[in-house]
Amino acid sequence: MRRNTLKPIAAVTGSIALAATLSACGGNSAASDEKTVTVYSADGLKGENGDGWYDQVFKDFTKKTGIKVEYVEGGSGEMVQRAAREKSNTQADVIVTLPPFIQQADGKGLLQKYTPQGADQVDGADKAADGTWTSVVNNYFGFAYNKKDLKTAPTTWDELLDGKYKNKLQYSTPGVAGDGTAVVVKAMHDFGGKKPAMDYLKKLQANNVGPSASTGKLAPKVDKGELLVANGDLQMSFAQSKTMPNLGIWFPKKAGGRPTSFALPYAGGLVKNAPHSENGKKLLDFMLSTKAQQQVSSIGGGFSARKDVKATDENAIALAKVMDGVEIFEPDWNDIDKNLQTYVADWKSATGS
Repeated sequence: MRRNTLKPIAAVTGSIALAATLSACGGNSAASDEKTVTVYSADGLKGENGDGWYDQVFKDFTKKTGIKVEYVEGGSGEMVQRAAREKSNTQADVIVTLPPFIQQADGKGLLQKYTPQGADQVDGADKAADGTWTSVVNNYFGFAYNKKDLKTAPTTWDELLDGKYKNKLQYSTPGVAGDGTAVVVKAMHDFGGKKPAMDYLKKLQANNVGPSASTGKLAPKVDKGELLVANGDLQMSFAQSKTMPNLGIWFPKKAGGRPTSFALPYAGGLVKNAPHSENGKKLLDFMLSTKAQQQVSSIGGGFSARKDVKATDENAIALAKVMDGVEIFEPDWNDIDKNLQTYVADWKSATGS
């Protein structure tokens, strides 16, 4: 989950603590464990009960290669900031974040060019033109609601201004969490620009519980009824709904308009000066392998990043149904990356955050 305090998680069982591993594998030290690869990732792909896409992929990868995966999880922005702080003593081999933070990582010079096997089957919009990152799981932005307390899902942004949502609505922090930043991106699209979007978010603040560095932590609150509505994304909310029976998915629209969403893929890149770059390349290749991509929907509740992988499993059918009637738009990620700090500053000013 996106956490306030970043916590290392051993994705493959073992007795070596990540802290010890990292201290041993900084830079190109001869003490580096050559059978290790370290992943910094946004939350959503690792299951709460060890049943997520990452869990299966890492297990299969270790079985095939003997390379142990060490996993560190946090908000997309947090992961990039951490990698930037460690630039002179690189710890991560692979970083996986949502946009625009993968573009931010590229702009900070944190990524090295590498084209994984299978990347030729990834749409051009879902990978960097210069080969520094490639989407590994496709996904879409959305909201979650409590379908026990709300017999029907909200439909418009304006409904969320109703008094019944006071202290029952929360979204993760723009600039910190990828899904939180997505709230601003979608509002700017739906309301037709930055100013009307900020005017709306200023009004919405009267009902907002407050900031959250973790999007994933909001879903349990929605399921329990502590919140009626929160932001999320389709893959994560769908996966969480398997163990959270009151969690529903919806897509806000402007009054008189259609529900909208946009692609919010998990994009992976090889970290520049990675201590185990060859292992990082192997892991990225494995993530984009046909078998792993076929498991994206059946295990992870997301969409394959590869055009040639056509999922027909039960989850894939259910996901298509959820997306039925939703209009997909394509954000200008280069503009968002360039102006992200301005948008976040404007959001803070509008909401008093």
